[in-house]
Amino acid sequence: MIEILKYKSSDEVCLLRNRSSKPDPDVELAVADVLKNVKDRGDAAVLEYTEKFDGVKLSDYKTKQEEIDEAYKTVGEKFISDLKAAAENIRAFHEKQDRYGFEIKREDGAVVGQRVMPLSSVGIYIPGGTASYPSSVLMNAIPANIAGVERIVMMTPPGKDGKIAAPILAAAKVAKVTEIYKAGGAQAVAALAYGTESVRAVDKIVGPGNVFVATAKKMVFGVVDIDMIAGPSEILIVADKSASPEYIAADMLSQAEHDKLASAMLICDDMELALKVQSEIEKQLSKLPRRDIAEISIKDNGKIIIVGDIEQGIEIANIISPEHLELCIRDPFDGLSKVKNAGSVFLGHYSPEALGDYFAGPNHTLPTSGTARFSSPLSVDEFVKRSSFIYYTKEALGKAKDPIMRLAEKEGLDAHAKSVAVRFEADQNE
Repeated sequence: MIEILKYKSSDEVCLLRNRSSKPDPDVELAVADVLKNVKDRGDAAVLEYTEKFDGVKLSDYKTKQEEIDEAYKTVGEKFISDLKAAAENIRAFHEKQDRYGFEIKREDGAVVGQRVMPLSSVGIYIPGGTASYPSSVLMNAIPANIAGVERIVMMTPPGKDGKIAAPILAAAKVAKVTEIYKAGGAQAVAALAYGTESVRAVDKIVGPGNVFVATAKKMVFGVVDIDMIAGPSEILIVADKSASPEYIAADMLSQAEHDKLASAMLICDDMELALKVQSEIEKQLSKLPRRDIAEISIKDNGKIIIVGDIEQGIEIANIISPEHLELCIRDPFDGLSKVKNAGSVFLGHYSPEALGDYFAGPNHTLPTSGTARFSSPLSVDEFVKRSSFIYYTKEALGKAKDPIMRLAEKEGLDAHAKSVAVRFEADQNE
């Protein structure tokens, strides 16, 4: 049964926020070994780990076009229609994020500016295991596509039959993924970062995964870029008396069923509501197909926190900085104005977190474990790089040379100053 407690101090809240932030040395050692093995031995190591961890022996782990086409037919027209509708919403939202360069021309002939260019290649990791996530394919690949990335490489674990789940392959086709490989875990991250005989290395790796994937991404950062270090899924609901206990319980369980480490929390200002939600969670749990997972998540990581008022509840939410924040209150837009830290905010009684997972358009790859204090959801920005440019005429450099030389000399960098002065020495000798 989920615990109900009264708010005492921000120290307790910080413990909730930081619950999954400590690295596991055993995991780090295991991942380091996988990364080195794949870097040294390439495809042979990837295939060995696929047999060891996924229980399937493959001779080739690149997915063929006929497999993708067959999966597309298998899932049915209705599912394809649903995928395309979701993709349209995701694309419409992310197209608004498209970034452009700029140029500043000065009267003395100097020109400075910034170019915005797509990355050449990205790897997207799509989890497998206890669930299939075609929605994650759309959320990761579509922004990359909008940014103009030419090569989008997907890694996802195969099933026991040696195949990738048909819904994932169908989503990859809708999202215009260019290469697909049957590999998961740290070995997939290693293949993307270092390259193998089959896989050319990419510039950046994005997408969620388990602790081994997250640790691998952290370790290869610097060889490639990454989006974020994702922890277990989280939902925090701030609710007042206007909220439905049935809706709140359902939304909390929607995250609890992800993973035994997932967390679902409610902050409310009414004990009666808290007790009703507690009862409703037990009632709904009994009917969940993934009850075993959700029950452990609720027991170990679930909390209901009673506060003095909703304003205090939002203050606590800002400390926790959740991945998903639902404001199930009378005036959610007023509440939104007070939210400082959250990956994605769901407003009102008819905006369940699942709406964001699948259909509304904003990205569902979000900062976890309190990192919404300083990081953002996956966006088009993750798939571009910026480069500045400078053009000065002789006249423009002449106006700037004395300040540049004085600054360089103050830093003790005489060659810097000389590189400017040398361009005007001939003029002084005339």
